[in-house]
Amino acid sequence: MVQVQKYHLPPTRLIPNSPQPLLHYKGLLSEPSQRRPENIHDTLDSNGWETQWIFRYSPTQQSHFHSRVHEAMVILSGTATIRFGVADTDVDLDKSTWGGACEAGGVEITAAAAGDVFIIPAGVAHKTYDASPAAAIGLLTPGEGRGIPAPDVREALARVRLDGFTMMGAYPKGGSGWDFAVGGGDDAGGFEASWNVPRPEKDPFLGDSPEGIVGQWKEPVLSEMTP
Repeated sequence: MVQVQKYHLPPTRLIPNSPQPLLHYKGLLSEPSQRRPENIHDTLDSNGWETQWIFRYSPTQQSHFHSRVHEAMVILSGTATIRFGVADTDVDLDKSTWGGACEAGGVEITAAAAGDVFIIPAGVAHKTYDASPAAAIGLLTPGEGRGIPAPDVREALARVRLDGFTMMGAYPKGGSGWDFAVGGGDDAGGFEASWNVPRPEKDPFLGDSPEGIVGQWKEPVLSEMTP
């Protein structure tokens, strides 16, 4: 049975978050063969999702959200803490990560580990930190992180060498490209656009199962979305 953890994250002053719950499939890909990028790609592709990148993460990053597209993130190697639902309130990454310079609220997933899957609704902020093993950030797939420009995507993914804390990212086919919004400024006032991004036809891993987004994501009630 899939272990599904749901988190309902209300909007903050800076972050839209979503009427749909953040979904965490803890340990979904428990076997090493299940975590092979090419095998994950096969599953994503069959469910209408496009593999776009594999990144190796540094010790921390800026909190951000994708305003017009839902995201699936799969941990391939290593462990980290992932903070969801709140914005950084200082540009100094040390302060925003470990010094309390972030909005109140949200949720932190500690010891997020290889085999964990996160289905992140459009608008939900996320920030990965305390990544281990420690390493420099790097894009491990060909291209610029917006698709795999290779004649044989599966073969290109099979050649990726995983070291440090790595994740794979995927997005619904035919959807908007991902942006890197941090909250405030030009992002202010556009919350409803994030809330209205349509639900994909299938969950990237669970397909038509009601355990995934097909059953967990309902028609949004926007009147309930108040900071």
